[in-house]
Amino acid sequence: MRIKDVAARAGVSVATVSRVLNQNPRVKPHLRERVLQAMTELDYRPSGIARNMRNQSARVIGLIISDIQNPFFTALVRAVEDVAYANQYTVLLCNSDEDPQKEQLYVDVLSTERVAGVIIVPTSGDCCTPLLNRHIPVVMVDRKVPGLATDSVTLDNVAGAYQATVHLIGLGHRRIGLVGAPLHVSVGLERRQGYEKALREREIPVDETIIRTGNFKESGGYGAASELLGLDPRPTAIFAVNNLMTMGTLQAIHERGLRIPRDISVIGFDDMPWLPLLVPPLTAVRQPTYQIGAEAARLLFRRLREGSQEPVKTIVLQPELIIRGSATAPAR
Repeated sequence: MRIKDVAARAGVSVATVSRVLNQNPRVKPHLRERVLQAMTELDYRPSGIARNMRNQSARVIGLIISDIQNPFFTALVRAVEDVAYANQYTVLLCNSDEDPQKEQLYVDVLSTERVAGVIIVPTSGDCCTPLLNRHIPVVMVDRKVPGLATDSVTLDNVAGAYQATVHLIGLGHRRIGLVGAPLHVSVGLERRQGYEKALREREIPVDETIIRTGNFKESGGYGAASELLGLDPRPTAIFAVNNLMTMGTLQAIHERGLRIPRDISVIGFDDMPWLPLLVPPLTAVRQPTYQIGAEAARLLFRRLREGSQEPVKTIVLQPELIIRGSATAPAR
């Protein structure tokens, strides 16, 4: 339904409908009533964002994250919102839930509404095409899509997984199970690469039988860890590559009555606030999550200020291994 359909139904000009939508006091009362009646009859719902964009008053950016239930995104979203607010912009938050079709729906909506720019945690490879076709600035965050020339902020995932695996090897572990993520997503691939790099550098064979892949969620971690714990012999340590999968791994270990680290050592990826409260506290790879979100927002506003002629900028931040009590030498 378009504004001209409302104008035709009300018997007025498109300009009059626009004045009614913008609450212009100069519209005569009887014309206003006709327009409002036509909107009711046609079930017309004006786009507030698009209308404000036409008035050059909208200052809105879109933020598409892949899983709103993942605590990792809490600090990231807060950072984007803080930077946007400081720049007098508001944020439309969308959750793709790792679903390419849902992601595409939100991309289409944001593209149609012509938001000023979009920050996205991509789920699919062609996620940004409608935005780029409309010359809407895009910043990718957390994940990368090869071949797309957009600004991005990511973590050195290879280094994070490498640090965790090297720590376990240094404690004496040789059968280190991997609760991994899908390899078609950059973070899943890079964390697998860091794990394998640490093993190969220390001349430990990469054993595919103790590598499992989940779905970034707690259920994925639980299923992958359950399979590893059912092996004979089972791994002496497990490295889980994201926070929700770490939770699933801990659940699987607890259900089998195993003790950490006496029976099995565990390292997770993402240092959540509750990890120090566990018994024992969990060793984890820490990401500068707030900084990741803030840098992404700053890149977007830089692009909005300076335009498309500026070269694409990539920021890669460094992880830190936080050593606690969940990983010790394997039992002899």
